[in-house]
Amino acid sequence: MSFMKNEQDIRSQGVYYSAGLRDYLTKVYNYMALALGVTGFVAFFIVSSGLFQVIHSSPMLSLMVTFSPIMLVFFMYYKLPQLSVQSTIIIFFAFSTLMGVSLSYVFIKYTAANITRSFFITAIMFGSMALYGNSTKRDLTSMGSFLVMGVWGLIIASLVNLFLGSSSLYFAVSFVSVIVFTLMTAYDAQRIKDVYYRFNDGSDVATTKLAILGATSLYFDFINIFLNLLRVLNLLNNRD
Repeated sequence: MSFMKNEQDIRSQGVYYSAGLRDYLTKVYNYMALALGVTGFVAFFIVSSGLFQVIHSSPMLSLMVTFSPIMLVFFMYYKLPQLSVQSTIIIFFAFSTLMGVSLSYVFIKYTAANITRSFFITAIMFGSMALYGNSTKRDLTSMGSFLVMGVWGLIIASLVNLFLGSSSLYFAVSFVSVIVFTLMTAYDAQRIKDVYYRFNDGSDVATTKLAILGATSLYFDFINIFLNLLRVLNLLNNRD
């Protein structure tokens, strides 16, 4: 990135660094919370307005809704150095809006009680691990490669289960996913601090762009914990 700066230079700024880090982390979690709010509002609106049936009546439109958020994130990551702050913010909230459209099925497939329960449990788990990642002195870098391998394993298992249709494997993948993305939250929470050390140059432009990148990572962690926990609770309730 063009705003890379020597890590030692940034660390040596002491009070400036501490104040800057606080502002940076505040932006990260504010952006993440706003994105989650946008996603939830849009998802509810899509279902309550009847647009869900319109969108999913067209296979092509349904596929676009499903994959467009991921494509938008890849575009943002790839073009970040060239994007203005305003463009980065617009893309980020466009992404969270499209995620709301993509995840609107949650309000149809699951009960309000399970959605509420899963959200609050997720918030507690996410908050606890984010706090740990921000405060621990232990280096969690080595955990990152293990977790990435775990994510790929879960993706492969999910694809295999598309053909097998095994409810047991579905439950296992969902349960392990909750664990993996909960641990990933701690790793990402620490990593976004390291990113600040390495790339921040003290400008609002750099801080905001880095904050949005961090918010995107944590957003994915929260959503994945929530969705997989929702599946686990739903399966457990159906077994009773």
